[in-house]
Amino acid sequence: MAYEFRLLETDFHRAAFNMGLDEALLRSVAEGKSLPTLRFYGWAPPAVSIGYFQGLDEEVDSAACRAAGIDVVRRITGGGAVFHHHEVTYSIVLPLSHPLARQNILDSYRLLLRGIVEGLSVLGIEAEFVPINDIVTGGKKISGNAQTRKLGCILQHGTIILDVDVDQMFTVLRVPQEKARGKLIEDIKSRVTSVRLCVPQRGLTSFDSLYSLTTQSLNQGFTRALDLVLNSSSPTESEVQLAEQLAREKFASEAWTALR
Repeated sequence: MAYEFRLLETDFHRAAFNMGLDEALLRSVAEGKSLPTLRFYGWAPPAVSIGYFQGLDEEVDSAACRAAGIDVVRRITGGGAVFHHHEVTYSIVLPLSHPLARQNILDSYRLLLRGIVEGLSVLGIEAEFVPINDIVTGGKKISGNAQTRKLGCILQHGTIILDVDVDQMFTVLRVPQEKARGKLIEDIKSRVTSVRLCVPQRGLTSFDSLYSLTTQSLNQGFTRALDLVLNSSSPTESEVQLAEQLAREKFASEAWTALR
């Protein structure tokens, strides 16, 4: 049985708007105003997002972010701090009553992330789900994901790493033990990979071409793996207005970002 979903490709936005739109889509699906929704997007400028339960000062060098023009935002999902730069980000929203929803969190990740695994396969990258919420290829992480359940719906979002600069990442993310910074950076470099590193034969010289090809492949991957019928669309006017309001009043506010 095929499942009808709305497909949104919303290009690149500031961090607060990106998180505002994900929440607006969650509310829209919860209220029955829209179909379950799959969204692809990017970040401009680059950003750091922290998990809902994390402490800002423990995770992020806010002064370094300001100096570099990097946004900082708190997600409504859990998980760790993420530096968003050269990546495709997706979100998927569906009611808990939907046939593709799973009550168990691990089962839910395992099922929904089949779309990412299949999308990477379209690119020629053999990858697999590794609990709790990662996708790895050749033993290295290429995708991290987070989820929340609110208003009777699942919101899951995550990243597919297109290119990675670990040194830049750790100019804005804090290291628990500063003296161990060098060792940590080398460790992360050995455990993280990217689409560019995995498909060098494609000759994808620009980020735009890499982003476009990966998004198309993920589109195919979700369609095949979850048996979706994707209807290309745009956010409704009311969704955009709510996203802008949430961005302004919540996700861009210091009170929300420094919540814990």
